Amino acid sequence: MTRDLKAMYRDVQKDAFPDTMTILLGEEKLVYRKRTWTLDGERKGLRYGENPDQPAALYELAEGGITCGGLRWRGPGQGIVSALTEAQMIQAGKHPGKTNLTDVDNGANILQYLTERPAAVILKHNNPCGAAWADEGVGTALERAFWCDRIAAFGGAVVTNRPFTREAADMVAANYFEVVAAPAFEEGVVDILKGRKNLRIMELPGLGRLDELTESAFLDIKSLADGGIVVQKSFVNRILRDEDFLPAQATDKSGLTVTARAPSPAELADLRFAWAVEAGVTSNSVIYARNGATVAIGTGEQDRVGCVELASHKAYTKYADVLAFREQGLSLYELQQKAATDAALREALEDIERRTREARGGLPGSVLVSDGFFPFRDGVDAAMKHGITAIAQPGGSLRDTEVIMACNEVEPQVAMVFTGQRSFKH
Repeated sequence: MTRDLKAMYRDVQKDAFPDTMTILLGEEKLVYRKRTWTLDGERKGLRYGENPDQPAALYELAEGGITCGGLRWRGPGQGIVSALTEAQMIQAGKHPGKTNLTDVDNGANILQYLTERPAAVILKHNNPCGAAWADEGVGTALERAFWCDRIAAFGGAVVTNRPFTREAADMVAANYFEVVAAPAFEEGVVDILKGRKNLRIMELPGLGRLDELTESAFLDIKSLADGGIVVQKSFVNRILRDEDFLPAQATDKSGLTVTARAPSPAELADLRFAWAVEAGVTSNSVIYARNGATVAIGTGEQDRVGCVELASHKAYTKYADVLAFREQGLSLYELQQKAATDAALREALEDIERRTREARGGLPGSVLVSDGFFPFRDGVDAAMKHGITAIAQPGGSLRDTEVIMACNEVEPQVAMVFTGQRSFKH
């Protein structure tokens, strides 16, 4: 009998994983406790893993610690997502699966570097599709993150580092999201959010103390397809202040030394913001950002120039989509479809496409960060033609002098700094 394909997303996979898991690293022991919740009178673990036919379990570090390498490692009692309780699961919706929790976790991973002001990130498939911070509050930050990529935000997870406000709740209620996670919720906000009965609402107090995470690393465990395991120290962002960036300077084999223009304070602020978001993006990746918000994110490309081109294409597409949605009440794709048989809509589409080209996808004035160095100047050339003003990248390429010279040759001159570290995420 053919299985109802829709039903498999409603089913809960029964897992056979034990209640505890112990890892021995030499003489040191880490004991993990499986997380389950009593929902609708039934004890339930994770809904399922990455796909509906994969049983899965969530474990929280409960006992032990490690001193490997003399580093400070995270220990018991520091859990955020892994410590989720029934009380914190204000509304379980269909109750979470692995992808819901890992999206929230990556939101915390990004927001730990953005604690100085209210910030919001929207994630989809464990990548940010929009992020912003704003002195005006999380409502403003969430709105700006949403309009970065309205299409990708559909069905995403919203994570904030400040209590969720009525303004933010109204935006969620007017759109479709799977998860909202915040350190707290202002009075009356939960009632608004519960209007979406399948929305998972999580109150995670640790999201309000994320600066504590930057003080230590965790044991990062990667499983191989052959059953093997790679362990590593987790990525720790070294750019916590504007002054942590390094001057972009390089000397070639002939002895020629070149130096890039230093960014302005506003450019540095956007570069630091974008580098924080970069910590949660699958590599190869680049991010365009402006005024404390992402403009476009190029994710998971095999070549550096390719992810620049992808991000640029997305910026143009999303810019046109916003115009179409606000002016015609249609997505860009719906407008293109209807324009094929409607002369008035065809004229409107042509006007939107023209304005998008003239605005260069909203990219002029933005900055660019890259999670890896530029092996050739083609990547920065591809970005600069869209009017960016500053770049941050790890540095260390054999062609750093050529890359810096590319920035120096354009008018006005594009600034560049080095991060002194790579931010790959696989």
